[in-house]
Amino acid sequence: MVTLVVGGGLVVAGALAALVYALLDSVALPPERTDVPYDAAPVEPAPEPTASEPDVKEDVTITACTRDPQIGWQSAEVKVVNGSSGVASYHIGVEFLDKDGVRVADSVTGVVDLAPGRSAVKKVQGLGEVPRGTTCRLRDLTRMPSGSAG
Repeated sequence: MVTLVVGGGLVVAGALAALVYALLDSVALPPERTDVPYDAAPVEPAPEPTASEPDVKEDVTITACTRDPQIGWQSAEVKVVNGSSGVASYHIGVEFLDKDGVRVADSVTGVVDLAPGRSAVKKVQGLGEVPRGTTCRLRDLTRMPSGSAG
């Protein structure tokens, strides 16, 4: 009786091993990894500002950088003045840096369809508690021509 149980167990184990081998043999492996980059569309660099169009950095300034004393979250107030000759929209990134210059939070805001010479003020709210003495710095500024202001 013991011989039948052991023999039956070996037959089941053998059948299971054959099944696993057959399934693994039918699974396609991913292609070999290479260091060659994917064929992606080339990224064109942003056009340099012309003599008649000022750099976007001249359009955006931080007017306030404060830490909420109750929850410890940092925010910045930014002022955008459209210095270009046409209606423009802005993407504005702000990073919040601790006293050692290490980024502890960041956030973004935007301004849409700002007419030439016009200004807008936006609050950029960081998420999460930051240490006292955290400062604000602009980053990732983009000005894009946009539709007519109305």
